[in-house]
Amino acid sequence: MQTEKVVDHIVNWLKDYATSANVNGFVLGISGGIDSAVVSALCAKTGLRTLCVEMPIHQPLNQVTRAQNHIQYLKKHFANVTDLTVDLTPVFEQFKGVLPDLEESEFSDLSLANTRARLRMTTLYYFAGIHGYLVAGTGNKVEDFGVGFFTKYGDGGVDLSPIADLMKSEVYEVAKFLKLNPELIEAEPTDGLFDDSPSDEEQIGASYDELEWAMHMKEKGAKTSDFSGREMEVFTIFSAKNAANQHKIVPIPVCEIPVNLKN
Repeated sequence: MQTEKVVDHIVNWLKDYATSANVNGFVLGISGGIDSAVVSALCAKTGLRTLCVEMPIHQPLNQVTRAQNHIQYLKKHFANVTDLTVDLTPVFEQFKGVLPDLEESEFSDLSLANTRARLRMTTLYYFAGIHGYLVAGTGNKVEDFGVGFFTKYGDGGVDLSPIADLMKSEVYEVAKFLKLNPELIEAEPTDGLFDDSPSDEEQIGASYDELEWAMHMKEKGAKTSDFSGREMEVFTIFSAKNAANQHKIVPIPVCEIPVNLKN
């Protein structure tokens, strides 16, 4: 990958889109992960106002520290970067407190995890609204179009997606080119939506390198029967999640009414 040219392309694309939309800049959530770090740095390089928002909800200290260190790095290098911290933990707990007592479900924890992401989305759009900013997405290609590893109307609720055409490995290339803090590059990817903070690999069942391989194979028309052993296992995981999450990956379906029914 021609990393420097890719970076310039994304920065110019961001700048052109913001100018055409007649907005003042960008806002995004900073999680302490590589994706939000790269996107925030790219937004900062546009020279437009970039608001970095930390939104902890029972967040582990190491994630908070990485996020704060990255924000300080950005503010040191870019005068257009500002930051805010909004502790959403009390809001999340209050939300849980007003829910009716329901029977335990195998999806209870996942549903509450998605609620965290949606509270953060709502917070970002609050700041976008009062400042005239665009909400910048932080999803990469594997997450957004491969396995659908994001929350619909949570971290998937954005105005534009600067790195959604980059594989996770390419995001790391950009991070290294931008000379971001090594702790971000070395940190194990996690969505930070569960109290025990499992890694993405633990949740999905495969690493990003494996998922990238499976995505390439799928694009070439491969089938599960073409593989054996771990390759078959990974390809099966990818294919199953890709199929199950099409409702997130493809545009919202619209029921089109036949013309003759409208006459």
